[in-house]
Amino acid sequence: MKILVTGGCGFIGSHLAERLAGQGHEVIVMDNLSSGDVRNLAPGIRLAEMDIRDSQAGGFILQEKPEVIYHLAAQIDVRKSEEDPFLDTDINIKGSVNILKSFASLEGKKKLVFASTGGAIYGDTDTIPTPETVEPFPLCPYGISKLAVEKYLFYYSSFYGLDFTVLRFANVYGPRQNARAEAGVVAIFTRRLMDNLGTVIYGDGRQTRDFIYVKDVVSACETAMSSGVRGVFNVGTGRETEIDTLLEMIKKETGSGAERAYAPARKGEVRRSCLSPAKLLKATGWRPVYSLEEGIRETVRWFMSVG
Repeated sequence: MKILVTGGCGFIGSHLAERLAGQGHEVIVMDNLSSGDVRNLAPGIRLAEMDIRDSQAGGFILQEKPEVIYHLAAQIDVRKSEEDPFLDTDINIKGSVNILKSFASLEGKKKLVFASTGGAIYGDTDTIPTPETVEPFPLCPYGISKLAVEKYLFYYSSFYGLDFTVLRFANVYGPRQNARAEAGVVAIFTRRLMDNLGTVIYGDGRQTRDFIYVKDVVSACETAMSSGVRGVFNVGTGRETEIDTLLEMIKKETGSGAERAYAPARKGEVRRSCLSPAKLLKATGWRPVYSLEEGIRETVRWFMSVG
């Protein structure tokens, strides 16, 4: 099967592309390398270096005629989306519509799996773990742009017959995550603790997140394609973890005694975030298999191996 992975040189995308190629699929990665790294690509995977916003990207889809697209390319930083909502809209909405429009126009059976966000799309809610039945109320432009693309998918499904699955990811972590970016607290903490630098927690440390290991996310992405499910699904563990607790776990694995400091909570950040994976489990049997302890251990080992 010919599969296109947008953002496939990035953290999650490179793991997914590697797994799909290992299963014998013909995998093409589309990435402008603004944040992705070509060194993440496994051998045999073809790279189309282009931006999802450009007409060239739409033409490439029409030429290659992939049977499946995993759309992961995005601006993912909540703070950047607040500082420059025009850029966030340009990449996440305009770029996505460019991909959807071209793909929907192809003849034959086709499937698109969209990487949305569960951490930013629901906003602050008292329903924890949060199911898909809770109405989204994003508190930042990033969450709003992801929700807008979900609505576009329903449009292209209704009028053009595009088969799709939306996966709302919890807080994904693991090897290859960029420790120098604003997103990815596990990677940021790990790198700073390895360098024996102090860590800063924005808020009181009692805020919670649902941390899911990247290999479990890749498994969910595969399931979305192979099972034939349609609609919107959370991809999370259903387990809340306080940021203070997360930091202690990473300190234990790194052996670091570096101090921590606290700073005011950042605008647009929710207090609690935890996703219910029950809908995807019921529909496909998928469930996460990595505990947070196992995932943190593998992640720290990888960071130590690359120095």
